[in-house]
Amino acid sequence: MQVNESIEDYLEQILILQEKNGCARSVEIAAELSVTKASVSHATKLLRENDYIHMADDKCITLTPSGREIAERMYQRHRTLAQFLMRLGVQEDVAFADACRMEHDISAETFAAICRHADKNWK
Repeated sequence: MQVNESIEDYLEQILILQEKNGCARSVEIAAELSVTKASVSHATKLLRENDYIHMADDKCITLTPSGREIAERMYQRHRTLAQFLMRLGVQEDVAFADACRMEHDISAETFAAICRHADKNWK
């Protein structure tokens, strides 16, 4: 399965909800991503089939190790880019929204350079 921006967003949101509540539920994912429950149902089916998530009988959704790896990478990018933008003077809500778009498209080389800059200058 090709991991695209949408899949990355679902995995990242599941991680956030899992960390907050112990697991994610479809209705929470739909609300956080501003999508329909039908969209979540379709996405979770694909994620389950590709072993990125596990869904318990009580509809509690958790990440598998492979799903968690992708989700953590995206969440780290999101937080780092948002902090970088805020340090440049961008308002927090704008920084997080922009970071959400940037996290998917930025190259590994550019992200590594931002991290090096942050490590050197933000301490």
